Amino acid sequence: MSVEFINPPGMPQGSYSHAAMVSGGRLVFLSGQVAQDAQGKVVGDTFAQQTEQVFANLQRVLQAAGADWSHIVKMNVYVCDLDASRVQVFREIRTRLFGTHKPASTLVGTTALVHPDLMLEVEAVVLLP
Repeated sequence: MSVEFINPPGMPQGSYSHAAMVSGGRLVFLSGQVAQDAQGKVVGDTFAQQTEQVFANLQRVLQAAGADWSHIVKMNVYVCDLDASRVQVFREIRTRLFGTHKPASTLVGTTALVHPDLMLEVEAVVLLP
């Protein structure tokens, strides 16, 4: 299994990679995770609290699949009422968890998610050996 993250010259460099080229291994597709606990109750009144809960849920799913943050090759993020402060909070939390690992990523602003109190949803693609 191998994954090569591609960040060509002339492209903006950020907290993500522009492409992930995968060969070998097994792909695992993680459903979008939101800030809900095991009973389906929304956790967190702030964007930061909800982001922490989303990543905690992702961690549980990753562990159940035998993976960790370094196995993520693609991440899609959907944020309600997207603005610069929410982007900054999201990036700070993601960087704390991912370190220097920068999977290919998409961040989309949206007007609503499945529940009116939810502020973000994150889905991911994982590559396992």
